[in-house]
Order: sequence, then C-alpha cells, then structure tokens
Amino acid sequence: MKLHVDLKENGYDIYMEKGILYRLNDHIQLNRKVMIITDTGVPNSYAQTVKEQCKEGYVHVVEAGESSKSMEVFQQLCEDLLEHNFSRKDCVIALGGGVVGDLSGFVAASYMRGIDFIQIPTTTLSQIDSSIGGKVAINLDDVKNIVGAFYQPKVVFIDTDTLLTLPKRHFYNGLVEALKAGLIYDEKLFALFEEEDIPAHLEEIIYRALCVKKAVVEADEKELGLRKILNFGHTIGHAIESYYHLSQYLHGECVAMGMLYFMSEDVQKRVLPIYKRMHLQSDVPYDSDEVFEILCKDKKASGDHVTVVKVNTIGKAELKEWKLSDVRHILKG
Repeated sequence: MKLHVDLKENGYDIYMEKGILYRLNDHIQLNRKVMIITDTGVPNSYAQTVKEQCKEGYVHVVEAGESSKSMEVFQQLCEDLLEHNFSRKDCVIALGGGVVGDLSGFVAASYMRGIDFIQIPTTTLSQIDSSIGGKVAINLDDVKNIVGAFYQPKVVFIDTDTLLTLPKRHFYNGLVEALKAGLIYDEKLFALFEEEDIPAHLEEIIYRALCVKKAVVEADEKELGLRKILNFGHTIGHAIESYYHLSQYLHGECVAMGMLYFMSEDVQKRVLPIYKRMHLQSDVPYDSDEVFEILCKDKKASGDHVTVVKVNTIGKAELKEWKLSDVRHILKG
C-alpha cells in the first residue's frame, strides 16, 4: 500500500507493508553513508536488518524516552556525523518511535543545513502521526518540542510487524492520535474505535489516520491555518506532559486527557467508554497554576491568546481564539 504526500518539491511516499523493513532497497537508494538512529527500546535486530542493506551503515543508539530529545544528545549525533565525514549526499534513518523520529529529523535538518532523512517508525504513535508531516524537534527545560523545524522526510516505511513487540500501554498510547484524527476529521475512523474490535482493525485505523494527516498537511504544510486542527488535545496535553517532566505519562495519554477539555458533553459521553477500552485515564492530579505557566510557554500561545481546537460534532473540528485567561479558568475546573 502506498500513499503520496503531495508537497511539490518536498513531496514523498509512504509505504505501508508487512515485512518492508527487509526490502528497503526496493524503494530507496542506500548506496551511501547512512546513520541509523534508534533507541534502547527498539530490538537490536531491526537496526542490524537495516544496516545490512546499507553500503556503509552506522548505528547510533540513544536512551529510550523524552530525555533523549535534548541539546546534549542532538550535539552528540551531529558530532557522530561529522566524525564519520557525512556529506550532503548521505542520509539519516530514524528507526523507532516519535522521540527517535523528532530527534533524528532535527539532526538531519541541521547538519550541513540539511541532509536526506528517512523515517522507519516502529510504534503506533510514530506510524500514525509523528513520522509524517515534517515536524522535527527537541525539548528544552522540560518544554516539549520548543526547538525545531519543518523538515520533510524523503520516504516513510511503515512495517506493522514491528508493532508486535510493543507493550499494550504503548500500543494504545499511539492509537490516541488515530482517535484524535477521527474526532477532528473522519467520522468513519471514529466509528472503528466506537463499534469495532480495535486491534482487529489496526491496519485500517492506521491507513485512515494517515489519510487524515496527509490531507491536512497537503493543505497547510507550515501550520498557518487548517493544520492547527491536528493540535486537538495538545494545548493542555503537552502542559500536563511537561508538568510530569515528560516521564510519568506518555504523550498520547496526555493528549487524551487534553482533548476532554475541548469537546462537547455529547461527544465526551461517546469518547469516555473508548478510553476505558484503551486503558486510558481521563484525569490526573496537577497544580493548575503550574500547568498554566507551562502552557504559556507553548509555541501555540501568542501574547495573551492561544488557538484552541474544539470538537462539538464527531468528524468536525473548529479553531477558536481564546484568551489565556479562559484556558486558566477551565484548568481550575
């Protein structure tokens, strides 16, 4: 199965196929230096499988978790590229989840002002969301994704067999982004979560979620308008994630909590049973003043206003300009 993200000169293909991890050379030229960036949570056999297909491959393993999206690790990776004399003709492969993809993409965007970047996402979160769209970033002082760029991959390879090694918590964490896509854009995708066995319809869920993100990114690559709907749940979700120092709760879990603040009661009544099936919490304790202070540093905030995404009807998102004081009010409940 192939999708093409049409961004003119920045366009690229997404290949979704079981076992494609072993057939990369059928689709991309690896007859050059390749830095495979992965983390300790990804089976070593995946990295070796990719390396064996490269003429000159190097593997750099970072620690799993948000702590690797740091200036320090970013510098180490750039130094590794420099030490191995990587040129603009060479490339970086991100092999892992969202952390690896965001970090590797920012390295590729920055080194020599940009070298080729290939995404091989291995988690539900990265296959559904973070591997496409070109948002790459690192964190700074617990503020998530505050230093980054828009930098599109050359190609994305999605091998759903890699999801077999995921713990259940990480599996459902990533599926929150697909549920979000259904809520903001695709009523039929939402229906798969509401009416069907979720694991049994995994490939269809991933495909429909990819189609949502493809359509939105094609219409608004640099997030000047429509693409902001993809931030549904993220305004407060990112702040909760940062409040817990990017460690205690996973990204999707925090987005799930964040979405509840911006949907109608009718929508919420349909969503909460899905959360229960996906083993997601609907709320966690936090200091509302501290969460609000973090939120004010978010890149989505502008002056005393922030753009929020509201869902009052399944499959339809609305962008609203709110005063930050309004957000503070709902945080205090």
